[in-house]
Amino acid sequence: MFLAAVMGFVGVGLGAFGAHGLRGRLSPEMLAVFETGVRYHMYHTLAILMTAALVTRVDGRALPAAGWCFTAGIFLFSGSLYALAITGVTTLGVVTPLGGLAFLAGWACLAIAAF
Repeated sequence: MFLAAVMGFVGVGLGAFGAHGLRGRLSPEMLAVFETGVRYHMYHTLAILMTAALVTRVDGRALPAAGWCFTAGIFLFSGSLYALAITGVTTLGVVTPLGGLAFLAGWACLAIAAF
């Protein structure tokens, strides 16, 4: 739950930074990339919060694994989009699919935990 709170705090802060600090400094395309990072960051922050709320009710390792996969996805997917948008270094986009795979793995682990 602490991790979800920190991720939510950071996500809101980055969203505000993108909306107020980066507008006019980034092209509309790169601002959209940054906003995509924030959107997925916040979606998966809620997923981490959900896994934290359920972890005492569901046995097994799948639910904690889901939470860690969501966390890795935020760092890899959203983090690479933040870095790409701010720096313009397109090679950072190579990391983004790994974050997407981490998100998918998190949702798969959540499905396994539910089953």
